[in-house]
Amino acid sequence: MNKIVLITGGSRGLGKNMALHLARAGRDVILTYRERSDEAAKVVEAIEALGARAAALPLDVANSAQFAGFADAVAQVLAGWQCSSLYALVNNAGTGLHAPFASTQEDQLDQLYRIHLKAPYLLSQMLLPLLADGGRILNISSGLARFSVPGASAYAAMKGAVEVLTRYQAKELGGRNISVNVLAPGAIETDFGGGRVRDDAAMNAFVASNTALGRAGLPDDIGAVVASLLAEGNHWITGQRIEASGGMYL
Repeated sequence: MNKIVLITGGSRGLGKNMALHLARAGRDVILTYRERSDEAAKVVEAIEALGARAAALPLDVANSAQFAGFADAVAQVLAGWQCSSLYALVNNAGTGLHAPFASTQEDQLDQLYRIHLKAPYLLSQMLLPLLADGGRILNISSGLARFSVPGASAYAAMKGAVEVLTRYQAKELGGRNISVNVLAPGAIETDFGGGRVRDDAAMNAFVASNTALGRAGLPDDIGAVVASLLAEGNHWITGQRIEASGGMYL
């Protein structure tokens, strides 16, 4: 089986880290970016420096009208690499929202729906013809789907829906021997959400004080888990929620 993994939102943050860990594990990577082609190009260079193949394709996951054309572009990359299928799809692209339930606006809710639920649903559907039998889908959720933090109701609700979707995908795609799981990171030091966990010392200390391992998460904590979950020896794991949070709010 080929080793090609497609990661949405792979030009920065956790997606970038996932891509680099997968490259070190011998995977070739197709990553998507929304606007910053320069950032994506740097990730491609870094992957190639590790000895793997890489390509970056533009995609706004909030715009499902782009999905058919994107699938064609993926097929073209595969053809250029003399391959016909993907080994795995990682539905990672996302954005955050910190707003109280009582004041969350309809347009904010709709935006999160398009990015965090509609995109993993319809993009996975669109890419099924390109996904190899015996391949993988890994959806990205959040620890916030398990524990509750005020201001995260809309974001967490979408991630909870993704966790339900994952179980249905695992059940319905099992006939093709495709395993589907969902990874739920805890609070990570990235620029996500304005970089609050990384840059706000009080927030970082609060996270650490509520985490069994005594610190906020780092991007490498998640990239390493993704590479492990997509290793061939873990194919028997399917339909599962795996939380990588260092033991937040146990």
